[in-house]
Amino acid sequence: MVTSVVAGGAVLAYLYAAASTKDTARRQVSAVAAGVADAPTVAAAVEGPDPSRVLQPYAEQVRRDAGVAFVTIMSPTGIRYTHPDPRMIGRPFLGHIERARAGRAFTETFTGTLGPSVRRVAPVFDREHRVVALVSTGITVRILDRRVRDQLLALVLLALLALGVGGAGTYLVNARLRRHTHGMDATQLSRMYEYHHTILHTVREGLLLLDPRARVALANGAARELLRLPEDVEGRGVAELALPESLRDSLSSDGPCVDEIHLTREHVVVVNKSAVTSGTRDLGSVVTLRDHTELQALSGELDSVRGFAESLRSQTHEAANRLHTVVSLIELGRPEEAIQFATAELELTQRLTDQVVSAIAEPVLAALLLGKAAQANERGVELVVTPDTEIDDTAIPETLGSRDLVTILGNLLDNAVDAAVEAGGHSPRVFVTARVSGAELLLRVADTGGGVGPDSVEEIFERGWSTKEGARPSGRGLGLALVAQVAHRHGGRIVVGREVGAVFTVALPLAREATA
Repeated sequence: MVTSVVAGGAVLAYLYAAASTKDTARRQVSAVAAGVADAPTVAAAVEGPDPSRVLQPYAEQVRRDAGVAFVTIMSPTGIRYTHPDPRMIGRPFLGHIERARAGRAFTETFTGTLGPSVRRVAPVFDREHRVVALVSTGITVRILDRRVRDQLLALVLLALLALGVGGAGTYLVNARLRRHTHGMDATQLSRMYEYHHTILHTVREGLLLLDPRARVALANGAARELLRLPEDVEGRGVAELALPESLRDSLSSDGPCVDEIHLTREHVVVVNKSAVTSGTRDLGSVVTLRDHTELQALSGELDSVRGFAESLRSQTHEAANRLHTVVSLIELGRPEEAIQFATAELELTQRLTDQVVSAIAEPVLAALLLGKAAQANERGVELVVTPDTEIDDTAIPETLGSRDLVTILGNLLDNAVDAAVEAGGHSPRVFVTARVSGAELLLRVADTGGGVGPDSVEEIFERGWSTKEGARPSGRGLGLALVAQVAHRHGGRIVVGREVGAVFTVALPLAREATA
């Protein structure tokens, strides 16, 4: 392209130079002819006895000074008075003179004794405005060609210089472009863009691209859905977005993030962030977001199942000990005491089972309470189901799934048992209430632990808050945050109080659709 532009420019410049040279020659010979024709010396000399003697030196002086090829002064009939070649004086002029004899000057290209030339023929008038002589000045085509060739050489040199500069610039631009595109051409870049765009918006993981100033350069659909980002998020700083404070701090920090768990109002999000560099330049960072809401709920259920399994194993061991005790009492001849020992343990277990099953028709909640009661008993804590607990099988709508109830009640019971054990005392207890009150489902868990201080009520539902030693955001301190998240998703509320220890009451509306 550069070569074509330079070549085209050179051709146009040559054509313009050629046309300009001819036009300049026409103006030059016209000016010289007019000047000679208007000179009084010429009009006076042609009326003398020997015009050539006076006019020949004059014409040659004008020719040399004006830089033209010839200055010919002739009679009205075309007989030369002057000529660059003195031998041609007295001979007829070769060319057209009719219009000049009629009093009109004109310009033409004609081949005369000096070869092809651009010439001007003008009339010479006397005082009565009669044509008494004719003047012809001209520049040969050979001189014009030499002038054009001189200009052409300069044009060629200029074109070669422009071509060299353009070629070098093209090479440098192309090399820089190749370096930035990793050697890919336009077709490959177009294909990579299509792949890039498709992948960004089809992966289920959220993806954020942040520039060095922590502004969002790109957010795919999954990231927008997970973080509830606005449509005009591109170009906005992370600090301007409605995100949890811990997540904003993590995204705005300079360091990397590896599997950090953050809670939004609807989701449990695992965040990874790594820097993007090109040589020594900081291009920003790439953030991936994974939705662990379902996984966290499943993990809670798995923990419950594992707890149930441990309880069953422990109860099997205890049952074997009790069976050996009963057998030994029988062998010792004390059957009444054996019966009393066996029925006492059976009545205690059966009483709790009957109470839970009769009060709670929801099988998942009933199983959860029985399992947690066994776990609490192993740790020396009595789980008490209050008499006002009652939930029938039609009270809980489908929108309020059993998984969310397990998340809420399971985490509250685990925290309550831990608090009761840490507080110690003669008889640590945990009290559970689950009932329908009007249009709400109330889940109430109280313990005999140390309780929650008034200054900590606002903080206990944040990720990473815990009273346990060595609490970590990625480990402990997540239970109450999950409880708050589930309650918010279903439009519920949480009330924190204190009796002997802490009291947590979660109220969930039964007629509200869960938020996305």
